[in-house]
Amino acid sequence: MSGAASLDAILADFAPEQASLLPILHEVQAAFGCVDAAAEAAIASHLNLSRAEVHGVVSFYHDFTPAADPRPCVQLCRAEACQARGVDALVAAAEAAAGSRVRIKTVYCLGLCSAGPAARVGDTLHVRLDEAALVDLVNKL
Repeated sequence: MSGAASLDAILADFAPEQASLLPILHEVQAAFGCVDAAAEAAIASHLNLSRAEVHGVVSFYHDFTPAADPRPCVQLCRAEACQARGVDALVAAAEAAAGSRVRIKTVYCLGLCSAGPAARVGDTLHVRLDEAALVDLVNKL
């Protein structure tokens, strides 16, 4: 990750209190595509936390990655409701269509349980997916 000035600008927007940790992490992930070790250290310093405390949060949530991945990402819900609606049967076709060009990332619950199988690309949600719709979504990226 580069851009210490940009990281400093992000940190300046937040009060130095523990409650700011998740919003800061989301901003850093969005700005740089990752939350690397240098960012963890800067965030920890700003919030008066240990780097281990920050890293624990980063490693717990699936939204944060330690290194940027330039490929587009399809977050595919694999929670129980989507499983009940047949998502497991769609995974192989999605992975085949994605190859190494698109990242298929398993997430657990996008909050669209009644409209699954569901996926998210960026901030756009896709619901009631079948194999053809999911493959089409992957191919369009």
